[in-house]
Amino acid sequence: MTKTDVNKHKVVSPDEWLDARKKLLVQEKEFTRVGDQLSAQRRELPWVKVETEYVFEGPNGKETLADLFEGRSQLVIYHFMFAPEWEEGCPSCSFWADNFNPIVIHLNHRDVTFAAISRAPIEKLNAFKERMGWSFKWVSSGNNEFNYDYHVSFPAGVPKEQFEYNYSKLQIDSPDLPGVSVFYKDGKGNIFHTYSSYSRGIDIFNTAYNYLDLVPKGRDEDDFEFSMDWLRYHDRYDE
Repeated sequence: MTKTDVNKHKVVSPDEWLDARKKLLVQEKEFTRVGDQLSAQRRELPWVKVETEYVFEGPNGKETLADLFEGRSQLVIYHFMFAPEWEEGCPSCSFWADNFNPIVIHLNHRDVTFAAISRAPIEKLNAFKERMGWSFKWVSSGNNEFNYDYHVSFPAGVPKEQFEYNYSKLQIDSPDLPGVSVFYKDGKGNIFHTYSSYSRGIDIFNTAYNYLDLVPKGRDEDDFEFSMDWLRYHDRYDE
């Protein structure tokens, strides 16, 4: 993203500002229309039938992928980075997860169930979830191949350059990476994988970033070695 120097920013009259704003509005409306077209194309993607019987560890015991739908026909999964050996979930994924609690009830009323899935054992997920004050559904895939099948976890012993993430071969240095996957269950109980998005493709699901994109300094991350180096767990900013 282009960094804006707020100390040298152009200042104009209200009429000039309004003229510039209206010109930008034309582009914003076009961006919205293109976004609508992309959303329609996304929904028209072909589906893949899920043949594997995945079993997860949840707060109430074992649950299959079918169970995660909780009686609804659509399921959104957030692939939360939390490897089994880690003591805390990924700070960046935690930043995304801070947006989840309030939306779940609204998704439910549109025939959509939401859940997060990580490889860490359920005990670690529950403890971290309690610490962070989250209530969304979160289950462990530590005993199945779900994360590997959906290209968000990467097994040891495989050459790094052979890993696939975001639909291309990349050199991966982390055992887990983030993503979002969508599934549909028909009236006969068949489950289909309809969509997955990774990397910058999940920016849209972070409300805080969308607001930061509006303000004069933007995300203001250009001077960091790593873009989110400023980020802390929401209970650690004062430390």
